[in-house]
Amino acid sequence: MTWLHRLGFMAPAPAAMHDDHALLARLSSGDAEALAQLYRRESGAVYRYALALAGDEAAALDAVQEAFTQLLRGAQGFDASRGSLGAYLAGMARHQVLSQWRDTRRHVPLDDALDHDDPAAASPGSDARLQQAQRQQGLWAAIRSLNWPQREALTLVDLQERSYAEAAAIAGISVDVLRTRLHRARQRLAEALGEGERP
Repeated sequence: MTWLHRLGFMAPAPAAMHDDHALLARLSSGDAEALAQLYRRESGAVYRYALALAGDEAAALDAVQEAFTQLLRGAQGFDASRGSLGAYLAGMARHQVLSQWRDTRRHVPLDDALDHDDPAAASPGSDARLQQAQRQQGLWAAIRSLNWPQREALTLVDLQERSYAEAAAIAGISVDVLRTRLHRARQRLAEALGEGERP
C-alpha cells in the first residue's frame, strides 16, 4: 500500500485509449461535439494536474481554458508519437501555470483548494472524516513544501498515475531526470509526514 492510499488520497484512474486523430479531425472541421467529447474526457485530469501545481482553483481553470484554446487554434501541433492527447493538453496547461508562477514568484497555498468549512466534518460522529481531512491537509502541506520540479514529478506520476515516459514528455525532461526528481520528492514527503522516522 502506498503512502497515498494510507492517507486516503486516491489518484484518478488512467483514461482509456481513444482515437485522438479522429476526434481532432472532427474538431478541425468545426464539429462542436468533438470538442465536447475531448473536454469531457480530458479536462478533469488536466484540471487536477494544474491545481496540484498551482494550488489555486482560478489559476488551474485558467490553465485548462488556455490548453483547450490552444488546441482549438492549432490541433495540428499534436504529435501522437510524442505522447497522448491528454499529455499534450497537460503540457500546455503546465506552461500556463509555470508562466503564472514565474510572474508572481510565489506559490499560492494549496490549502485554499480544500474545503475547510465542511459542516459534515464538524458534526458529531464524524471523527473518521475529520481525521482523513487532517491527513489530506498534511499531505497537501507537504506537497506544497516541495520545489517546483519535485512537485511536478510527484503530481504527474503519483497523483495523475502517468507513465514515466509520458510524465517526462510533459515536463520536458528525460526519464532519468524524472526518476531522480520523483525519488527526492518521495523522500521529502516521507520526512515531512513523519514516515522517515519509522523503522
